[in-house]
Amino acid sequence: TKAYAREYGFVETIFGRRIHYPEIRSSNPSVRAFNERASINARLQGTAADIIRRAMIRMDDALEKAKLSARMLLQVHDELVFETAEAEVEATIPVVRHVMENAAMPAVSMSVPLHVDARAANNWEEAH
Repeated sequence: TKAYAREYGFVETIFGRRIHYPEIRSSNPSVRAFNERASINARLQGTAADIIRRAMIRMDDALEKAKLSARMLLQVHDELVFETAEAEVEATIPVVRHVMENAAMPAVSMSVPLHVDARAANNWEEAH
């Protein structure tokens, strides 16, 4: 990845989104080293960001199709936080889990399945 980034000036997520590192060939060793480290990490973190974004885009339709009133409130790194009626919690969790675990499909077939932990709590702190 480091050599690829040096040659082309970018790396790609598994979905093909490019993350550019214009200073990876810098004459300043500190700047160059930072860009090399960042380019290695970017492919992984960028792919994770793409997956969560795909899940977020699909979530409203999936919840509506399941006739659930749950609303996605926010994203915190690799987590999504929802608000739903207490009576719908048990029905909402599998829908959310399914959308998140299959977010890469059909664009990318993952060789390692995604596993999603989902739980209900009164607030975000209790969920951890």
